[in-house]
Amino acid sequence: MSYENKNFDESRGESRNESLYSKRIKAGKRRTYFFDVRATRGNDYFITITESKKRFDDNGYDRHKMFLYKEDFNKFLSGLTDTINYVKTDLMPNFDFDAFNHDNENEEGGMSVSSSVSDEMPAIAASSNDNTSVDEWKM
Repeated sequence: MSYENKNFDESRGESRNESLYSKRIKAGKRRTYFFDVRATRGNDYFITITESKKRFDDNGYDRHKMFLYKEDFNKFLSGLTDTINYVKTDLMPNFDFDAFNHDNENEEGGMSVSSSVSDEMPAIAASSNDNTSVDEWKM
């Protein structure tokens, strides 16, 4: 699921919380990943990647955040691609990674997580200048 931030006034280049775009990936019952595009005051852009895990005592969430800057996009994508390919081809060549592509509808958009990811990932992979196997990013 992705959405545009309604708090962003494009005509004035202002944002109350500086998030321009967000993509949520539910991963199991207690873990969710968020990919957010944010703007700096100087109209530059970066990505935050947040892992949010529900605490076992049901007393809130633990969040871990990483900042990814535009000058590192290609290097990050290349490193992630290489790492995933290594696990898939060298460590677990007989494992069916597609078994985790559930077609369950999420509660907000009615679109399956697997279809939204597979529809968008080839475009991201194409932006990298490496071999972008990872099963052509159709995870």
